[in-house]
Formats: sequence, structure tokens, C-alpha cells
Amino acid sequence: DARRVSRDRGGAAARDAVTPPPAVDEFLRRPNAAVMGCVRPDGYPMTVVTWYDWDGEQFLVNMDRKRSRLAWMRANPHVSLTVFTENWYSHVSLTGDVVRIEDDPQLNGIDQLAKRYTGKPFWNRNAKRVNAWIRPLAWHVWELDRA
Repeated sequence: DARRVSRDRGGAAARDAVTPPPAVDEFLRRPNAAVMGCVRPDGYPMTVVTWYDWDGEQFLVNMDRKRSRLAWMRANPHVSLTVFTENWYSHVSLTGDVVRIEDDPQLNGIDQLAKRYTGKPFWNRNAKRVNAWIRPLAWHVWELDRA
């Protein structure tokens, strides 16, 4: 079930998506570690480690359909993502909006991510998974020359 997520929640003004420069784009295309942040209903931020993929315009993330953060992203699509290497000084942190959420019944999204990070399809073929796409609106880069 596909759902569009409104970008106008929380009274924030809509912003245009940003296109990163080539060095940032190349960094994001690697299977680096990442931490995603979203806002809980009580207003506190929550961060979780996540796999991601970057297509040059949007990030794909995937989660079990029972994850609390899925409901939180539906309620408030404003999220953050920090991508880093073993040398965590080299990182890209971004803010963006979840622009689409849809079920992953064939496990295509999670398989894409699992193959990117492990070289193999996702192990649990009975999993109930959900894809979310994030459009970046701003980013901060730190010491990519060390990456």
C-alpha cells in the first residue's frame, strides 16, 4: 500500500530537494554505516542504525512493518541521516523528508539493501517489510578527504 507523506507537517515551510556535489554523491553511493533519526510523538528524537541506498536523488531505507519509527515517520516525515566510515570523522549528515512509504511484499527493497551490505538476499523470506524514500533537503559534510 503506497502512501505519499505530506511535507507540510509541523508548520515547517516546504523546501526544495538538494543535489550533492560529486564527492558527496560518490561517498553516499558506498555501503557505509548510517544512523537515521526521526521524531517520536513526545517530541524527542530517536536514532537507529540503518542500511540505506542512494540513487542520486533519494535514499531508500527499509524496516520491519512493526517498527515504531514507521508510525513516527508517517506522523512526522522530517528525518535525519548520518552516513560515516570506520573513521567516523568522515561523514555526511543530512536532513530530509520521507516522501514515500510503501509495503515491500516481494522483499525487493530489503534484498537491494542486504545485497549492498552483505552480498546476499535478506535472510528472512517471511518478513513483512516496508520501504521508505527520503529526499534530502540539506546536508553537512565533515572531512570527506579522510574517507
